[in-house]
Amino acid sequence: MTTRRSFLAAAAASVLAAPALARDVVRIPPDWLPTDVDIAPGVPLGEIHVDVENTWLYWTIGEGRARRYKIAVGAPGRNFRGVATVARKVEWPSWRPTPEMVAIEPHVYGKFRGGLPGGHPMNPLGARALYLYQDGRDTFFRIHGTPQPWTMGQSFSSGCPRMINEHMIDLYDRVPVGTRVISL
Repeated sequence: MTTRRSFLAAAAASVLAAPALARDVVRIPPDWLPTDVDIAPGVPLGEIHVDVENTWLYWTIGEGRARRYKIAVGAPGRNFRGVATVARKVEWPSWRPTPEMVAIEPHVYGKFRGGLPGGHPMNPLGARALYLYQDGRDTFFRIHGTPQPWTMGQSFSSGCPRMINEHMIDLYDRVPVGTRVISL
């Protein structure tokens, strides 16, 4: 028979055995929560605007308003800039680093050459991904969730705008395939 004390001891042992990240609590500043904000009037409804420098993403909702999300971006010189289209949407996407990622940072990406399945705790695409295309061709840039919410507001890695998973799910549910993405 399991006593309350042995149950609590077993629960404590399982928490202590979990990876450190599973035990950590990430505190999100209130101004980083998805928020509807005023933007310049006349910006078309239903576009994504990525402000790389200030680490914000905006989903335009019309009448001079947008839903704003805090993001993490790539290291300087590694971010997508320009105009693209969301050509695909995937829940719990699998991931494989590009050959360029492996060549630039083999110590980071080499061990993942074979890729990771969707839902894997180390899969950097997180819960959802929007695949960006130009002229019908994959740019290999995604707007995606991340299992590393503490990276928001930072610039590092290979360049995809990434969001806290729950915030990415909110955006994913709003954005249709065919959405225009402008990254400055």
